[in-house]
Amino acid sequence: MYSWQSNDPNRFLVYLLISMFGSGMKVVLPGVDGTMSANFLFVLIAIAEFTLPETVAISCVGIVIQSLWHTRKRPKILHLSFNVASIALAAAGAFLACHYPGLQQRMDAPVSLLLAAAVFFAGNTFLIAGAIAVTEWQPVWKLWRENYFWSFPAYLVGAAAAALIQALSHWIGWQTALLILPVMYVIHNSHRLYVEKLDSARRHAERERQHAVDKAAIQLRTIEALALAIEAKDGTTYEHLERVQVYAIEVGKELALSDNDLEALRAAAILHDVGKIAVPEYIISKPGKLTPGEFDKMKIHPVVGAQICEQVQFPYPVAPIVRAHHEKWDGTGYPDGLAGEQIPIGARILTAVDVLDALASDRQYRKALPLSDAIAVLRRDAGKMFDPRVVEVLSRRYVELEQMARERIRLCRPVIQTDVKVERGAAPDAGFESASGPKANSLRRLHSSLVANGNVSVQLDACSDLARRIESNIAFDALGVFLEENDTLRTVYCEGPFADAIRHLEVASGKGLIGWVAENHMPILNGNPGVEPGIIERPGGKELSSALAIPVESAHGSMIVVCLYLRERDGFDREHLKLLQSLCTGPHCQILTEATP
Repeated sequence: MYSWQSNDPNRFLVYLLISMFGSGMKVVLPGVDGTMSANFLFVLIAIAEFTLPETVAISCVGIVIQSLWHTRKRPKILHLSFNVASIALAAAGAFLACHYPGLQQRMDAPVSLLLAAAVFFAGNTFLIAGAIAVTEWQPVWKLWRENYFWSFPAYLVGAAAAALIQALSHWIGWQTALLILPVMYVIHNSHRLYVEKLDSARRHAERERQHAVDKAAIQLRTIEALALAIEAKDGTTYEHLERVQVYAIEVGKELALSDNDLEALRAAAILHDVGKIAVPEYIISKPGKLTPGEFDKMKIHPVVGAQICEQVQFPYPVAPIVRAHHEKWDGTGYPDGLAGEQIPIGARILTAVDVLDALASDRQYRKALPLSDAIAVLRRDAGKMFDPRVVEVLSRRYVELEQMARERIRLCRPVIQTDVKVERGAAPDAGFESASGPKANSLRRLHSSLVANGNVSVQLDACSDLARRIESNIAFDALGVFLEENDTLRTVYCEGPFADAIRHLEVASGKGLIGWVAENHMPILNGNPGVEPGIIERPGGKELSSALAIPVESAHGSMIVVCLYLRERDGFDREHLKLLQSLCTGPHCQILTEATP
């Protein structure tokens, strides 16, 4: 601009005014804080018709009008200065490219204008995109490609229009500049329609993305709620789930799992134990090693968990990981006996992490191992139980991962209250347990028996003394003492006119009435004797209708169940229950079993 020169000031002034008018015809770019106008057309015409200072002046005045005319907010001086400087540089670079002596001799004017249009487009849009990317923290190449590159064909059309205007100007006169107005309107309108379409597509894509985010959030909350259902049953589970999730995801990242596989692993880490809903609570919380029968019940939980996950219809494979998280590298796991690479990679990670946390956590039957010792167990079994690659990552990073897990547990632990008392509700629909039993009457003893089971026996005299104490306080039609051995309860003592009905009972632990009492170590008040497997019913409808049963643990750990039966329905009350517990567990009670030679 310092060496200003103009061959025809009037002509320049007319073009300047038209360019100012055209610069006000702008469109707002979607997704960024920027606009685009038809000003580039006048810059290309100026490159063809005017000097370098005039070209720079038209470009700078046009960008000032575009920046200030009908704006939602006034630009700062810094932003306006940057816009003016960037378009001045782009216009000067395009002018020099078009009029470079070596190129001008080898190219026709239209081709030179096409080159100028490409240089002006690249210089102007890339500088603006770079500034927006820096201020809005967006990738510059992606932002330029999505918001500016689509307009490149319009610059080429502008170059063709500029070449046409140049030819008409030389043939008819420079007044043909007025023909720019309809061309400018067509270009502006096409820009506006395209930008509106682009903005509509962007909004639609944003809605779809938000819908996907919301759906993923709902799914995550769903699986967290399912996991909390397990915590309501086993209060130690939440910390286990959080720790397993942190360890598993970090190992998955190091093993270069895809985003889809990582999301599946994240869900499976939370849900892998959800199948324990189908496992009896006494097995989950048992303070000791499981029996073969209990282990059979426990082994169903990965199968049930996978079936639950299938119902959620995750967009990534969660169910196969949950089903296989107890498979072993050497094929000796369950439920399907998969081995090696047959086991999904997510399940291999989850298996090792699950065992690591189990070893390093307190259990009812043992204290937690130090984390370093737990890692040593995993190293020992790498290639047998665990994928060696997974063990290698855990061995290298377990200290760091444990710190991450503890911080997550500290910040994120929800609370499930299971000890609340609900005041409302007068009575259940079926009513409370009732007590209308008869008064105590005289003892009606039919006979007594003694049954020895292996190396344990119940003392006959102790049972007889207990029966007499009960007789003087609680009426019954039958009294039975049942001893549990090898997961089966057998009658070892019975009295009363209906003693024949229970004389030969053999009930598996967990089955029927006395089996439930023995399994759960809880009493039953006014239970239905009819559910007892093997109980004998008398002809004529004279069967036992209510039962009062309590568990008694012997000195040697064997479970004894003392059960009273009546023909009358709901024949016992809570006072009877308290009294029976006192008679069977007080210091004067001699029902404890003893070892026999």
